[in-house]
Amino acid sequence: MSAKTWSTDSVRPHDGLSFWREAVCEAVLNVAPEAPGEAFRASLSGQSFGPLRFASFSSTGHFIVRERAHVNRASDDHYLISLQQRGRSGLEQGDGPCWLEPGEIGIVDGTRPFRVSFPTAVSRLLAVVPRQRIEARAPWLRGGPSRKVAATSAYADLARRHLTELASGHVASLQAELLTDNLCNLLALATTPRPDEELQVGTQAEAIMAYCRAHLGDAELNPRAVAAHFGISLRTLHLRFEATGSSFGRWLLESRLEACHRALSDPAQHGRTISEIAYAAGFGDLSHFSKAFRARFGEAPRDARKGH
Repeated sequence: MSAKTWSTDSVRPHDGLSFWREAVCEAVLNVAPEAPGEAFRASLSGQSFGPLRFASFSSTGHFIVRERAHVNRASDDHYLISLQQRGRSGLEQGDGPCWLEPGEIGIVDGTRPFRVSFPTAVSRLLAVVPRQRIEARAPWLRGGPSRKVAATSAYADLARRHLTELASGHVASLQAELLTDNLCNLLALATTPRPDEELQVGTQAEAIMAYCRAHLGDAELNPRAVAAHFGISLRTLHLRFEATGSSFGRWLLESRLEACHRALSDPAQHGRTISEIAYAAGFGDLSHFSKAFRARFGEAPRDARKGH
């Protein structure tokens, strides 16, 4: 489903704020925007898949208010997830403002009134996700104040990647469903008040493997570095991999070989040399790569390329 776009440039200046209200209500949630003067400008791109809605927007400074009347008029039962890209945002729900800086992620409950302040020009990515999908993984968010995931959180980078892809306007329905499930897992891990040992093993293992897949090309990717990133012990890291029936080393080698095989089989990548592909996947020794590739796929890398 292609994204729909809105821009205040398409209307007269004094109609900009009312136009913006209609755009945000259609693409995100039922709210009332407030802005000083007629210099307000904004643009928004949104995409929806049933109850899932994703959007990106840029605007001059203004406020967004969701009052009890807005909640009562809507049948929505969602959380609003936002990634700050530019400027600052103040989220208020049940307490004082929770300020988001670029790279930070905010979480507010769409079934309760809230206020968002944009004191200066701002850019954000948004995801509107059904309450049950998040609370099934993070029940501690229920009834609480607005939350944020700091930019330095162990799970922030992966969550940002998911939000960026979801708000790109180029995902298909199945991709949106899978990426949203992953995003909910990451937000649960990032906001949990429980000790690490009590987290669901499968959920944390998925996040660890997603991080490793995103950094396959890093030759320094090793158990100690991954454990440090997630703030867990080496023993915990190895237990997470054992629960999947593998080990860190076996999983990493298999993933790198699979990445190389896909690249060698892709006609669009025939301009890259075999050594470039191997190094990009994290292999530092071409002899070791060739032997491991032959053992895994029963043919040499050059033969795999010729076959496609």
